[in-house]
Amino acid sequence: MNTSSQPHHLHHVQVSGHRADRYVSPRSLDEALALLDRHGSDARVVAGGTDLLVELDRRVSTPSVLIDLTRIEGLDAISEADGTIRLGPLVTHNQAATSPVVVAGGIPLAQACLEVGSPALRNRATIVGNVVTASPANDTISALASLDAVVAIASTRGERTVPIAEFHTGVRATVLEADELVTSISFPALSDDDRGLYLKLGLRKAQAISVVHVSMVCRGASVVADARIAIGSVAPTIVTVPAAEQLLSGVELASLTDGEIDAVAAVCQEAVNPIDDLRAPADYRTDQVEVMVRVGLDALRAGTERVAHPAAPPVLGGPAVSVKPTSAASAAGEVAVELSTGDAVTATINGEPVSAPQHGETLLDWLRDQAGLTGTKEGCAEGECGACTVHLGSTAVLSCLVPAGRADGESITTIEGLAPGDDLHPLQQAFIDRAAVQCGYCIPGFLMAGAALEVESGTALSAEDLKLGLSGNLCRCTGYYAIESAFADAASREAQS
Repeated sequence: MNTSSQPHHLHHVQVSGHRADRYVSPRSLDEALALLDRHGSDARVVAGGTDLLVELDRRVSTPSVLIDLTRIEGLDAISEADGTIRLGPLVTHNQAATSPVVVAGGIPLAQACLEVGSPALRNRATIVGNVVTASPANDTISALASLDAVVAIASTRGERTVPIAEFHTGVRATVLEADELVTSISFPALSDDDRGLYLKLGLRKAQAISVVHVSMVCRGASVVADARIAIGSVAPTIVTVPAAEQLLSGVELASLTDGEIDAVAAVCQEAVNPIDDLRAPADYRTDQVEVMVRVGLDALRAGTERVAHPAAPPVLGGPAVSVKPTSAASAAGEVAVELSTGDAVTATINGEPVSAPQHGETLLDWLRDQAGLTGTKEGCAEGECGACTVHLGSTAVLSCLVPAGRADGESITTIEGLAPGDDLHPLQQAFIDRAAVQCGYCIPGFLMAGAALEVESGTALSAEDLKLGLSGNLCRCTGYYAIESAFADAASREAQS
């Protein structure tokens, strides 16, 4: 459908989103760079796609070609060498939040990653994608700024590195050229004597865009040799506060006085100049900067900055959608999948082979409109409700934020295939017994996320695991008590069987 003929007075949700003419999934980084060189600004790179798919839906971005990196092996690696932690461009938020390397050597980043979206979204969303999207409200940017991260960039013309403090030039603006992509982000690992943390203020406990967030690092806990404070969602780019950092340099962290903490917090408050928007007025943001800096420094002083980070956050089959190793027989070309409008996507869905044309749509739309499986629901179309949750391989993902082409060659499970034959999945039966279905619209997403959570946690599913694991699934009927009871029943039956 040509949306150029649609009335301009329509709200953006009434206007059909942009669909790229071509989807290409290369096998190698070199081929990805060659494709970028060839197509330039007509192409957009897909890593997780959780920001990009929303941009396409709102026609903020209108590329002709999508270059999907997620079939390139090795780009999702986290490594540490010579005191430096390196993250590949496909490292997801769930990977970082659960990585022993990141938790030990970059705790502010691990904490920030756990604040991004929901578990199913974090299985696809990448740290590099968060950085490249370049919103000052994006959680990981301030954490990386406090860790003195460096961004590695490549094109067919060569490679370069840019400190993250210089990477962003404005709201959703970076130094990246049209033919470049980020190949890694690295930062000096925190030592046992260093401390750091990330704090976020949102309008709800999960699935919230930051009103304000603060990340702090003090290298040297006994005597601070170097300090970093980075504040987000209060200016067009992340704000760092050298004057406040200087107040911390040379002090004994454990002996900070309340007066010294108040002085640092006051300097940080003076450094920000936020705007009024839908999430908060500027005065509130300014006040909360002072409060959050005091809270953060108090935690660093007490050494309690790591307490709230869970030992094993639920990842719903993640922490990332696995990349299938390339077999010798299928490695003839540099491109794993290449699809134009009307070409068929072939996948195994609920154990059965399915081949249906794609038209640049999302996996959600392809499942419903092309494959004819309407159990998966569209609630928000931007990753905030969980109604469209499916399993890509064994990993729960939000199908509204996955390009249809990513399904080619994959195994997918939808609500129609959750249980074999005419039998009900134990969780489905528990939802019926506990009257947890209510209007029913959100329930396919709850069941798909819940099934992955139960496989992950088994009968050891705690109340906290349940809340974290289902934090991305919203019930507009507000009947969470019945849903929680259904999970308890299902776990009890599993334990008895």
